[in-house]
Amino acid sequence: MATVEVVEQMAVGDGLFSLRFRSPVDLRLAGAYHPGQFLHIRVSDSFDFLLRRPLSLCKADVSRNELTVIYRAQGEGTKRLSRVRAGDQLDVLGPLGRGFPIHDGDRHALLVAGGIGVPPMLELAHALKARGQQVTAVLGFQNARHVILQEELMAYGTVHIASDDGTVGTKGLVTDLLTDALCTGVNRYYACGPTPMLRAVQAAMQGCSVPGYLSLEERMGCGIGICVGCVHPIRRGGDVKQVKTCKEGPVFSSEEVVFT
Repeated sequence: MATVEVVEQMAVGDGLFSLRFRSPVDLRLAGAYHPGQFLHIRVSDSFDFLLRRPLSLCKADVSRNELTVIYRAQGEGTKRLSRVRAGDQLDVLGPLGRGFPIHDGDRHALLVAGGIGVPPMLELAHALKARGQQVTAVLGFQNARHVILQEELMAYGTVHIASDDGTVGTKGLVTDLLTDALCTGVNRYYACGPTPMLRAVQAAMQGCSVPGYLSLEERMGCGIGICVGCVHPIRRGGDVKQVKTCKEGPVFSSEEVVFT
């Protein structure tokens, strides 16, 4: 647990905010963070907001020792968080959880994300590119107003976009873009987004015989495995078990994840 100082908060889209603060941990130390991990943020000292909000790590700036998260202000807690300003202090746990494993033998990675599942892909793309891997990203949004991080991700590779109404990119779903041609040569995929999207991506990539990882966006109460509010069915050793997403995830091998 640590108290951090907010460096900047700004609106980056329709109801979306980017929150940047100084890390209490030296990010130059190996293992200080990993793409796909999350931060558990207390939004207020008020008893009205007892539960923390889990927000995925979007960017780690090692040179400035700063972390950035991007989130949607849709509930009362995140709306309260959106009102903090530079100089304010926040109580933060993390980074927590299991992030995206990176395999040094891979040469080409495919990133698939939808909506607020896009932010954790930025730090992942940075890490993959640093390991010499080719990066291709497929992003899904409701419409052009909801597009985030397109230019930032283009700095690391090719970006394809699908939108529900066709106002940007291809009209349709991210799975409409997961063609055999796009997946050819891909060693592994990484996905984050709403459950229906993850279920569809899992099925599509199984058809392409490409292994991968899914980041599950379960609601987390405590973030440290006590409240058991974030369990999800995972298949291991032939059995399906309920595991705590905050402790054993949020990232799981795609072959393990069971959608009911």
